[in-house]
Amino acid sequence: MPRRSETITAGPDRAAARAMLRAAGMSDADFAKPMVAIANTWTEIGPCNMHLREQAEWLKASLRKAGAVPLEFNTIVVSDGISMGTEGMRHSLVSREAICDSIELVVNGHQFDAVIAISGCDKTVAGTIQALARLDLPSIMIYGGSIHPGHLGERALTIQDVFEAVGTYNSGKMDDAQLRAIECAACPGAGACGGQFTANTMSTVGAMLGISPMSNSLPATARERQAAMDEVGPMLMQLIASGRSARKIITRQSIENAIRGVILTGGSTNAVLHVMAIAAEANIDFTIDDIDQLSREIPVLADLKPTGRFTAVDMDAAGGMRLVAKRLEALGKLHDCPTVSGKTIREEARDCQETAGQVVIRTPDQALAKQGHLAILRGSLAPEGCVLKLPKEPIQHFRGPAQVFDSEEACFAAVKSGLIRAGSVVVIRYEGPAGGPGMREMLGVTAAIIGAGLGDKVVLVTDGRFSGATHGMMIGHVSPEAARGGPIGLIQDGDLVEIDVDNRQLNVLTDLSGRAENWQPPTPKYRTGVLAKYAALVSSASLGAITTPRLPVQNT
Repeated sequence: MPRRSETITAGPDRAAARAMLRAAGMSDADFAKPMVAIANTWTEIGPCNMHLREQAEWLKASLRKAGAVPLEFNTIVVSDGISMGTEGMRHSLVSREAICDSIELVVNGHQFDAVIAISGCDKTVAGTIQALARLDLPSIMIYGGSIHPGHLGERALTIQDVFEAVGTYNSGKMDDAQLRAIECAACPGAGACGGQFTANTMSTVGAMLGISPMSNSLPATARERQAAMDEVGPMLMQLIASGRSARKIITRQSIENAIRGVILTGGSTNAVLHVMAIAAEANIDFTIDDIDQLSREIPVLADLKPTGRFTAVDMDAAGGMRLVAKRLEALGKLHDCPTVSGKTIREEARDCQETAGQVVIRTPDQALAKQGHLAILRGSLAPEGCVLKLPKEPIQHFRGPAQVFDSEEACFAAVKSGLIRAGSVVVIRYEGPAGGPGMREMLGVTAAIIGAGLGDKVVLVTDGRFSGATHGMMIGHVSPEAARGGPIGLIQDGDLVEIDVDNRQLNVLTDLSGRAENWQPPTPKYRTGVLAKYAALVSSASLGAITTPRLPVQNT
């Protein structure tokens, strides 16, 4: 079978290209082998990706032994945990598109035969999978693994505890020494944030899609990681030999498996945005309403932070990704799809070695919730839909007066000043994909509200993103967003807002038509640069906030 890379390396006309590649270390023997791109998201900025250089070396050794030529390049990272609550957070979701685009550019620019992406944090996992779906080559996504929990005495900590401690500190219920103790103990080393936050949620997506091996759940610093990397080279060579490309693995059925895995583990609402984007790149018909239907069918079985007791490290010890697949199989909700390992996902599930007596991932008869925690609401305030993350004990019906803020900063200042009233619907707008721009995740605001003791006393609504809070009702991704004329841009302080969870409705009980006539789009916050470009191109959050044109989709 001809190799794609031969267009770069074969024949007299390609002598100059070979000369350049020889300078990079390739030989005559290498020109006869598959050229494999290693797209690495390594960075020294933060723990999530700082260990990926070592993992890439293990991976390249495995590929060389298997008969391929690995060539590594780096792409970018914006750390959510570091940029959260600042202007820098506007760049986080934008980085997902830049990661995807940069991988496409390098891989197609050099006509690689296959791709392995190594990722370690929220947007890098999503962006790399999007790129693999777009390129449609033999592909694998490797997740760098979760951080171990920090400890303060007997208390296990994650980064969520630090954000919530800030809220507690600002409410006067914690002193400087206590805050510093939590700050210094929470992140003990390499790895992604330790709860079922976005990174570990998207790792679950990768494994349940089949585009990642089941070893994804190994902690970042686990000794078994090198052995797991040794298996990847033969896996990829098998994919190349069989002609099994990314879209033969990422299908409508495997996307359903992925969403079911997110729901079963109580994963981040950001998975809605990212899986919609992956489906679009794979040219698959999949909507936010499909996610709502799947959520109604799947119980929450994993007792994981931020809403539960355990971390991703505990989930791995309990049985890891294979145990998640095993539970879906027991529910009769696992499509038997191919995976990068060469086994089907049901075969992987049957290989599960569940730890006796583990209580991290429960059996269906001991479910934490009978239905999933993700709900898609529509109504007069969200005609194109929005995402509700249900707390452990959701309020099925809520009605309250709006407290409206035109930015995250304005709301955060109100929380710090004690101006948020119990019983209100806190609306934060002009934070959507175009209006933000960049759809900042407002973990700082949610943590501050929880720290102030208001987490179960207000409802939060935004055209931006919420994720990670331990309790309370949060409604994000409201579409259309305020900056594009959505009703959320017309609401005023005191307007009554009603949330009806059973009927999946989000309505404002005020006639907004008169206000719509006088509404004017805001002046763009950025007129040049990447954020201006993103704001001009980005789709609605209900379509995944992507920047590439959507093609006619297929049910695959």
